[in-house]
Amino acid sequence: QVQLVESGGGLVQAGGSLRLSCAASGRLFSINAMGWYRQAPGKLRELVVTITSGGTTNYADSVKDRFTISRDNAKNTVYLQMNSLKFDDTAVYYCNARGLVDRVPPLKYFDAWGQGTLVTVSS
Repeated sequence: QVQLVESGGGLVQAGGSLRLSCAASGRLFSINAMGWYRQAPGKLRELVVTITSGGTTNYADSVKDRFTISRDNAKNTVYLQMNSLKFDDTAVYYCNARGLVDRVPPLKYFDAWGQGTLVTVSS
């Protein structure tokens, strides 16, 4: 089973910065993609950004040019640098990882989620 541990959330004033981290551990062979999603009060969970093992990223329009995702494949860790934070960025941020459990047929895949970390931006 794959576990994801997030850290780095907290309270910040509008215009400030925060850095989230997410480390994957457990039984896994490879991680194809990692990413961040968020869920604001009363809203559905939405994509923030994803990154593949090759470094291809997909950002939500609302965070482009403000947030930057990076990944350390050797450590199975992904980071989210959030700059110029806005009140509307307030949400619980969830880490996600998808990949292969092992390479022995039949292939087994995983789709794991972290417990979430709260980011609160005060106006």
